[in-house]
Amino acid sequence: MQMIQEAIDYIHNQGVKQPETGIILGTGLNGMVQLIQVEHEIDYADIPHFVTSTVESHRGKLIFGNIHGRQVVMMQGRFHFYEGYSMQQITFPVRVMKVLGIKQLLVSNACGALNPTFEAATMMLIDDHINFLPTNPLVGPNIKELGVRFPDMSQPYDREMNEKLKRIAAREGMTLNEGVYAAWIGPSLETRAEYRFLRMAGADAVGMSTVPEVIVANHMRLPVAGVSVITDLCDPDHLHPVTLEYFIENAAKAEKNMMKLFNAFLQET
Repeated sequence: MQMIQEAIDYIHNQGVKQPETGIILGTGLNGMVQLIQVEHEIDYADIPHFVTSTVESHRGKLIFGNIHGRQVVMMQGRFHFYEGYSMQQITFPVRVMKVLGIKQLLVSNACGALNPTFEAATMMLIDDHINFLPTNPLVGPNIKELGVRFPDMSQPYDREMNEKLKRIAAREGMTLNEGVYAAWIGPSLETRAEYRFLRMAGADAVGMSTVPEVIVANHMRLPVAGVSVITDLCDPDHLHPVTLEYFIENAAKAEKNMMKLFNAFLQET
């Protein structure tokens, strides 16, 4: 709690207004910043107890401003377990945003499609997830001021937020698949056998993020919705070598629709 308060004190000293919505941007999704009327930008390196993103496409800034007159805080870049950070370090910004005052959280990520009906450069609304990471951000002593020891996870992604996103997508003619997201440790991509295993486990997409933040959001009773952009097709029988550049290219194609989706969501909130 002291670490959270020290981070919040520093942010407040920059003169920021209380945000209503938090947004976490995934790999290749920095264009979302275009939506916000920026009032303050703070480097992660300057905020007490924040770590810095080591992934090339993650900028490492906390951005405050407004969209349609609504105050938002946007994480331009997130942290991953494969970077060598602890689960507590990865999820610390979610704790800070919640105590700052946000009432809802939108998370985004880039992922690979396991569901054969999905297409690259489209979106998937996350309905549920499977945590294949080797630990959980709630392991260790529980801080009762933040949440209960055993938080319920029967509906990790807020039903009302999801329904609203689906209505907007249908109205705007966007392809918005819906499915289960599996969090894999990385940073190596999965093998053919691992893709088959993940399909058998019931996953529609696989990535290396998001689940820790969503667990912590649920721990703090913070409503959360997540949208993945499909960067590649993980068909174990037709795999081909892929690169980060390929992922970012497809993320950029899908990002235009995700920007429209999030923009409309915030406008109607």
